Amino acid sequence: MDPKTVGLIVFEQMTAVDLTGPAEVFSRAKIQSADGCESPCYRVITLGVGTEPCATECGIIIKPQVAIEGAPLLDTLIVPGGSGIHNARLGKKLVKWLSRRAPVTRRVATFGSGIYALAETGLLHRRDVAAHYRLARDLALRFPSLRVNPNCLFVKDGAFYTSAGAMASIDLSLFLIEEDYGPCIALAVARQLVLYAKRLGHQEQYSDTLQFQIRSLSRLSALTTWIASHLNGDLSVEALAAKACLCRRHFTRRFKMEFGTTPGDFVERLRLEEACRRLSSLDKGVDDVGISVGFKSGDAFRRAFRRRLGVSPHQYRGRVALGLKYIPTLAQARQKFHISSKVA
Repeated sequence: MDPKTVGLIVFEQMTAVDLTGPAEVFSRAKIQSADGCESPCYRVITLGVGTEPCATECGIIIKPQVAIEGAPLLDTLIVPGGSGIHNARLGKKLVKWLSRRAPVTRRVATFGSGIYALAETGLLHRRDVAAHYRLARDLALRFPSLRVNPNCLFVKDGAFYTSAGAMASIDLSLFLIEEDYGPCIALAVARQLVLYAKRLGHQEQYSDTLQFQIRSLSRLSALTTWIASHLNGDLSVEALAAKACLCRRHFTRRFKMEFGTTPGDFVERLRLEEACRRLSSLDKGVDDVGISVGFKSGDAFRRAFRRRLGVSPHQYRGRVALGLKYIPTLAQARQKFHISSKVA
């Protein structure tokens, strides 16, 4: 099997994680043959405007392997982000080269601010794109023909893939591997890299768990992370109070004061958000999904799901299957799907 060639653009003042993260992901993807030998799925090469070493934003020095003008045929072309993307001299050369190369490359991806260079070519005209929430407004003003999504991790539109960058660059890289070789290979790489989860593109950049952690710097902040990792366990108020080393009454009062909701409400929200993610996969039954996130029965799961989102899990899964990108924050789900709270 010939490995697919992935080209990563390198430039001065780029975001290092947009290069090193995906490079690690693609380099670890391997297929095992019947005789037990492993073959790499990808060959990763770094491409620079020239071949001079480039300093990343964090100070790491990277030397491109090849200049863009001498780049070989590529299966996948990736433009990372970084403040250097706005350098006028770099931008002019890169945009000119991308205009020639992108149409003859199977797929083109951007991470974070890397989207600016690709947008300048006009190839993203009237396409759906993802953008880091801090860049979304500026991007939309500079390129009004783009349909900018500031919430999701990454978006695919035709041969073009755009992402929020940083950790989302790893999520998109895993998605590209899954497109090529299936979920088993992608999950094996995710496990090697000790990732908490292989996130889907339509998940929010700013999760509820992170929001709760930002609100609280006490030991309850760490507890929210523990809850998210133990959704199928005993998350009763008594169990959580014991975990926080507080009495039930004091724990409940303090939790509500810091997070603005009760422990039970918080747990149910996280369970349903994770259920929404798992419902996007069609290989598990609805009841199995509910039980896997900690509901005692399929009936209990369906009742809670309908109460929160206004539709049944089956209806929700059907809408996702039709391509409606959901927002995992439950408060936004009704607006996203135009769901009435009085669905029969």
